[in-house]
Amino acid sequence: MPTPAPSLPHGRVVVLAGPSGSGKSRLAGRLQRTHGWPVVRLDDFYKGADAPDLPVSAELGMVDWDDPASWDEQAAVTALRTLLTTGEASMPVYDISVSRAVGTHTITARPDDLIIAEGIFAAEAIPALRTAGLLHSAWCIRHHRLKTFVLRLARDLKERRKPPLTLVRRGLVLMRDEPRVVARHEELGARCATPTRAERELSGA
Repeated sequence: MPTPAPSLPHGRVVVLAGPSGSGKSRLAGRLQRTHGWPVVRLDDFYKGADAPDLPVSAELGMVDWDDPASWDEQAAVTALRTLLTTGEASMPVYDISVSRAVGTHTITARPDDLIIAEGIFAAEAIPALRTAGLLHSAWCIRHHRLKTFVLRLARDLKERRKPPLTLVRRGLVLMRDEPRVVARHEELGARCATPTRAERELSGA
């Protein structure tokens, strides 16, 4: 059994938010390899396709997976609290291609670890994490939005997340909406930075 974490006078959750495709997961992976910090994929807390309260995009005529209402914030924050206070937590494994959780896995944390929480809706959890005293810092990872569009499309096509035409249409909508998304993340308390800058500052924390 992992050693339980001590009481938390200072938060240890690092939120990596930002537009889809901006490099949050790649940055989280580098921090994990360099420091051994556990990574929680907040996108695994998407609701299933059969959830009755999923939002629908009138423009695309499909479920709006880019609306925070498609994500279970409460479950994500509860899992992070459990990880910090007990040293381990069970997390869902979500398969985007079928739009549902397909299993679970256990994440463990050492008492002094920073917990990297990354995902498209990660910024939505900032207020709750701050109020609970769990937040270390929050970042909005971003590039120029055209670069983000290309990186996102290449990733989604490689992973076969959805049909190609759907991915292109969704990508164009996301590129158009990116300034609004970034402004929302800043409003919630995230600090904008490139992946390189955020990595440098977190590595020195």
